[in-house]
Amino acid sequence: MADLNLQQLVEAIPKSVLNASDRDLEGFQKILQETIKLREGHINLQKMIKSYSLSSPTHTNQPR
Repeated sequence: MADLNLQQLVEAIPKSVLNASDRDLEGFQKILQETIKLREGHINLQKMIKSYSLSSPTHTNQPR
């Protein structure tokens, strides 16, 4: 999936979201907040794996 810039993202918001009730928008906001947490967690996990892989002696050609 290609990265969208903010303008493209806003233009892609369907009218159903724009016309949603306050209650629906609150639920949507919670979903977005959790999605952001999930993305941040995924990024952090990738960094941890990369860091571990670079520092791990199992990735050298030395016998264990």
